[in-house]
Amino acid sequence: MAIEPGWCLILGASSGFGAAAARAFAAAGLDVAGVHLDRRATLPLAEGVAKDVEAAGRRVRLWNCNAVDVEQRSRVVAELAGLCGGGARVRVLMHSLAFGALKPLVAADAKDAVSSAQLAMTLEVMATSLVDWTQALRTADLLEPRARIFAMTSEGGAKAWPSYGPVGMAKSALEAAIRQLAYELAPLGTTANAICAGVTDTPALRRIPGHDHLVATALGRNPSGRLTTPEDVAGSLVALADAGCGWLTGNVIRVDGGEGVAG
Repeated sequence: MAIEPGWCLILGASSGFGAAAARAFAAAGLDVAGVHLDRRATLPLAEGVAKDVEAAGRRVRLWNCNAVDVEQRSRVVAELAGLCGGGARVRVLMHSLAFGALKPLVAADAKDAVSSAQLAMTLEVMATSLVDWTQALRTADLLEPRARIFAMTSEGGAKAWPSYGPVGMAKSALEAAIRQLAYELAPLGTTANAICAGVTDTPALRRIPGHDHLVATALGRNPSGRLTTPEDVAGSLVALADAGCGWLTGNVIRVDGGEGVAG
């Protein structure tokens, strides 16, 4: 793989797709910066990622903070600029934030439906924060030419599932943001693509009401007879970050072993 030296910045770096990507990009030669939001019980996940990145011989800096807080984002960007120190900057920005309201859009009793505040929070965390971080890196001149931007979407961006409405709306908005970023950043050689993974056993999946049914359906659909893994996705991200993929941008790319074409 031909990935030039620099940093990979992962939003949502302590578990699931983000953690697997951190390890894979470190193995491919990138230093790893990451944002995660963990309490004491789950901090060992982030610590494990940091240890594995260091074992691969790469630098690592993780911030346990709120990725949508303006002041905290500014602090992270400033500290990252210091770490770059005039050398190679951000080669890969990955958005893998998975926190949102899982409630119906409407209900007979209003208290059972998503509130406007919950809906706004979901859209901010899972969609518009990608734009905020990209803008912050661009303003700080931290994006390398020919950088790669990836965002994790799902089939829920185009389908309806029980109680998934707020997250589905966010995924649709995230895909629209990717298209626009691809258009606006093309003159810099920077690409932006959304990654639609197959059903994957992650902490985010387990929070979805009825996730057992999603898993059973995916196992029945996937021609390989298994679920997608975070490592499947991470390997594809490293391949897409290769210098030879610079003309691939603005897409929703399925990484699912054929699950999506199996009906």
